[in-house]
Amino acid sequence: MTTWPDVPADHPFGRDALPYGVMVTPAGSRIVVRYGDHALDLRAVADLEPDSAWARAWREPTLDAFLALGRRDWDAARVWLRDALADPGRQEEWAAYLTPVEQVSLALPFTVGDYVDCYASEHHATNVGRIFRPDGEALTPNWRHLPIGYHGRSQTVVVTGTDVIRPTGQRKPPTSDTPVFGPSVRLDIEAELGFVVGGPRTALGSRVSVDEADEHLFGVVLLNDWSARDIQAWEYVPLGPFLGKSFATSISGWVLPMAALSAARVPLPIQEPLPLPYLCGHAATGYDVHLEVAVNGSVVSRPEYAGLYWAPQQMLAHMTVNGATTGPGDLFGSGTISGPRADQRGSFLELSWNGTEPFALADGTTRTFLEDGDTVTLRAWAPGPTPGSRVGFGEVTGRVLPAR
Repeated sequence: MTTWPDVPADHPFGRDALPYGVMVTPAGSRIVVRYGDHALDLRAVADLEPDSAWARAWREPTLDAFLALGRRDWDAARVWLRDALADPGRQEEWAAYLTPVEQVSLALPFTVGDYVDCYASEHHATNVGRIFRPDGEALTPNWRHLPIGYHGRSQTVVVTGTDVIRPTGQRKPPTSDTPVFGPSVRLDIEAELGFVVGGPRTALGSRVSVDEADEHLFGVVLLNDWSARDIQAWEYVPLGPFLGKSFATSISGWVLPMAALSAARVPLPIQEPLPLPYLCGHAATGYDVHLEVAVNGSVVSRPEYAGLYWAPQQMLAHMTVNGATTGPGDLFGSGTISGPRADQRGSFLELSWNGTEPFALADGTTRTFLEDGDTVTLRAWAPGPTPGSRVGFGEVTGRVLPAR
């Protein structure tokens, strides 16, 4: 019999975090929330509680219906859940609906409606510019004027634990005058945060302003934008990333509500020149999120999100300023998160400086890009509302399998 867990106030998955996920069971998928080292079955809890829109949404097999409700219901559900978890009168009954997280198999938590990836880290963009344009300006002329991004492929967004098959395609070796076809030899990762959109779908031709964006931002996931650098380098001029990115994007199985990051909000870096008016607003903010990149268990980088130049509110405003719609299940990535130091670089491209500077793993081997069999894990945490407390994100893991 499961007993109610004693979750300390400073636990990264205590009442200040409460990320949502979808647990796979023999009877089907069920929405759960992580509390301490357990997953609480919200379908079972909802059946015990008075009827509400959010309780009805918790009875669905994915987060889709819950995402569609909007900020008022998300906040109401979170307040009710936080209060209920602190109520000793519920604990004996609810203990039966707990599953240890090590026994939980997580599914993709929502249907990805649209996927966009941005390029919001000035340190990452500067490193890439120095690698590929060593004699020119590191940043392109438009970079400080708008959040650059590309449209990805939503159907290849996969949940943590899904193996990633090495992609095959055209690439042009520097020693060849013509392209060759075969498996990528420069397979890379990009450590990112992914922002999950919810609320009613916006009308075609309308816009979401910076100060309206928080009404549409439900939560955040860890995101690994797998990248085949050699395929990407050959194809991306003049239209940008295509097959070098679209083969797989991994996200964590836990979706941390934006409300859990209220104590992690920090000012953005000074934006010069001042962005155009549609990108300005009081809601634009940075987040003090600390990431960790591990390869085969060896930590190789600790990127810091707090230094990102563009805010998620600005990214969403830019994505809709032309009248494009957005709605529940849309996902957009921050782009690679890199800091000013070498040990804060969020991609192998930067860590190895385009393959010229191999870096070491704990087992004594070195890497420039990913090898078959490598397992990459991203983790993250942010400050909680009380001194010394943390809120956790879980992790996103993927193993590289040989090309087919």
